[in-house]
Amino acid sequence: MIKPDYNRIPYRKCGNSGLYLPILSLGLWHNFGGQQTPEKVDQMLTRAFELGITHFDLANNYGPPPGSAEEQFGRALKTIFHGRRDELIISSKAGFGMWEGPYGDGGSRKYLISSCDQSLKRMGLEYVDIFYHHRPDYDTPLEESMRALEQIVRSGKALYAGISNYPADRTREAIQMLKSWGVPIVIHQPKYNMFHREPELEGTFDVIQEEGVGSIPFSPLAQGLLTNKYLHGIPENSRIADPDGFLQEGDLTDAVLQKIKDLNAVAESRGQSLAQLALVWILRHPAVTTALIGISSINQLENNVEAIDNLELSAEEQQRIEEILNA
Repeated sequence: MIKPDYNRIPYRKCGNSGLYLPILSLGLWHNFGGQQTPEKVDQMLTRAFELGITHFDLANNYGPPPGSAEEQFGRALKTIFHGRRDELIISSKAGFGMWEGPYGDGGSRKYLISSCDQSLKRMGLEYVDIFYHHRPDYDTPLEESMRALEQIVRSGKALYAGISNYPADRTREAIQMLKSWGVPIVIHQPKYNMFHREPELEGTFDVIQEEGVGSIPFSPLAQGLLTNKYLHGIPENSRIADPDGFLQEGDLTDAVLQKIKDLNAVAESRGQSLAQLALVWILRHPAVTTALIGISSINQLENNVEAIDNLELSAEEQQRIEEILNA
């Protein structure tokens, strides 16, 4: 039986709620779908739980293929996590395209509730702990999307409601709407890293702090740019090498590469890897509850977790990082 070390990773309170989350959470976007072996999935999930990571983040379309990450996780719940459901925080989402036709995308009541039911069936669960609207849908009234989240929580299919990828103005409106109905949003999942700072620069973090909501930034390593992977060129197996991937060769400009090298020098001076520094930088922000990591190996997982051994950034280090990012 897995023996988690609950003292390895600190936990932070999620906004004004009573929910505590480990400061590192594991996302199952890639590397946990149907193209991965069950044995490899189990190894990574087992090691994460052993290290005290209790929060596992999924979505209806995670894979590949879509839906397969939830199926893999549902299998793991019956095997390696058998009898441990109450020690886990399991989240899922809907908002991006999942099935064909007009009802498999967006933010309609039809789509969100149907998708939640499908996710529960794939994982063999009666409820998820957090269910998110994965993205704002401006073709659907916000009230309709939020009423769907309200119903999902009131029906017991989720314990908490969340939103993801919402800008500041839409975030405030959604939070206040659900709060007025007695089903508060507890967490926001924005994209946030050293190279993508919109949540702090455009006011989203200000809103969630004012409203008492937690946050779980995704893509903290900028799809791998904020690692040592590209310091000496583009490896054959990297995401940039995949012409259909989210990260393209044009993203690695000479200016970006110089920033990566300069940030790596800061990390080395701290005795850390660049990935560890990137996570520390994310976690420094008072609006951040937990950083959402993605992994393809146990070695990556353990390297990420080691970041918490030195979470303090000096004023000089923060100033140097700002100089690099603003260069």
